[in-house]
Amino acid sequence: MRFIRFTAALLSAALVPLAATAQTPDWPAAKPIVYVVPFTPGGSTDIVGRTLAQKLGESLKQSVVVDNKPGQAGGIGAAYVAKAPPDGYTLFGGTISTHAINASLYKKLSYDPMKDFEPVSLVARLPNVLIVNSQLGVNSVADLVALLKKDESKRTFASSGAGTSTHLAGEMFADLIGVKLTHVPYKGTPPALTDVAAGQVPFMFDQVTAALPLVKSGKLKLLAVTTAKRIALVPDLPTMIESGIPGFEMSSWQAVYAPKGTPKPIVQRLNAEIVKALHQPDVQAKLSGQLAMELVGSTPEELRDHMAREIPRWAELVKKSGAVAD
Repeated sequence: MRFIRFTAALLSAALVPLAATAQTPDWPAAKPIVYVVPFTPGGSTDIVGRTLAQKLGESLKQSVVVDNKPGQAGGIGAAYVAKAPPDGYTLFGGTISTHAINASLYKKLSYDPMKDFEPVSLVARLPNVLIVNSQLGVNSVADLVALLKKDESKRTFASSGAGTSTHLAGEMFADLIGVKLTHVPYKGTPPALTDVAAGQVPFMFDQVTAALPLVKSGKLKLLAVTTAKRIALVPDLPTMIESGIPGFEMSSWQAVYAPKGTPKPIVQRLNAEIVKALHQPDVQAKLSGQLAMELVGSTPEELRDHMAREIPRWAELVKKSGAVAD
């Protein structure tokens, strides 16, 4: 089915540019396009954003500039884009955090994930992994659980920000093993990994590729992957379920949005170009082969339906875990 959606989008790509040009004659010639990434440089959202920005720049023949606006689990960047002019010159690298989890985690959210954006395309799904400091003295999930039940001083975990999938993975872990853990949020993946590698925080959940350099250097260790099946990038890494945590299954996702009211021809053109980019071998090699992402490339309507399912799903987990962010 994914191949059929890809093919249909590719076939329509030749017609969409003509429609967009006819109704918005100055787009995208008037000025550079800004692609807002709501996390710090170096994380998966940033890598996706820079990859798509390059491809969109080539296909649209206009500069696409990445602007990192981290904070509030992507909420600061999302609020900025929600208020941006809907003229096709501002795009947003949305995530499971900004457009699903934050809706229930934050009591006062300065944007509405469903009402303030035009969905463009679901880009990819990606797994998280359980990462520990290599000096912690654990070699499996069972070892970590035993340590956490024995030693109160180790009951903290890091994340790339309150409300991220890495935060909720930790909350799910705490709930399933029956141990109360303290969450330590950071403004992105790189600083969180740095502190776990330094031993400031014992463990965290995050994307596998972000951790691999520190794993190879011996500072971090991978214990399990959060998806239902093992991943090709690290085939020997067991799942959380295989590691004795039944019911633990989750994956993050990346998507592209525009401000609400962005002309439909522009949204259609952007969708066609993004789907086309995701079909290119170099993009697949980087995002799928190197970063273990499952590339999607949806229609705007499919992304909206996806959000409508995800928001209540995560609201249930947030309520059950008791997680709250201000």
